[in-house]
Amino acid sequence: MTRQTFPRSPKVLLGGIAHLGRFIDKIRLRQAGEIQDYNYITVGFDKYLIDFLGIDAKAFEQRVLAGGTDEELLAWVRIHGRKPSDQEISQWSQELLASGPKDEAARQRFQGRLKDIAIKRGVAVSSMPSVTTWADVIELDEGRL
Repeated sequence: MTRQTFPRSPKVLLGGIAHLGRFIDKIRLRQAGEIQDYNYITVGFDKYLIDFLGIDAKAFEQRVLAGGTDEELLAWVRIHGRKPSDQEISQWSQELLASGPKDEAARQRFQGRLKDIAIKRGVAVSSMPSVTTWADVIELDEGRL
């Protein structure tokens, strides 16, 4: 059985920014054909990140695929995106990582994700750690919780 490759946790901060390292990993892994079924660029945390940073998603994708270190990619973001303060970055990252379902439709998607994870693990939802945030659902799904 091959081991699943996962992007890094959305909780890992790059330049103080939640999810940025994960977004970079998703671009690289998708190009390498190692992930296919991830939400990508236009939805979820990726979309929130792109909007917050004020970067062009396709231009950033091209930059990531051209190579470079995390620090070089962070520098690109700082040059080509908006210029949030350290306080804005911290607040945005905290809010992103603390976010959970905000309405009934989102609660249903959230519960559906938990059920899917339980099925993959062959366990009951009630036997898994209790989670309330989207970031923790990702952590649970990728085996970090």
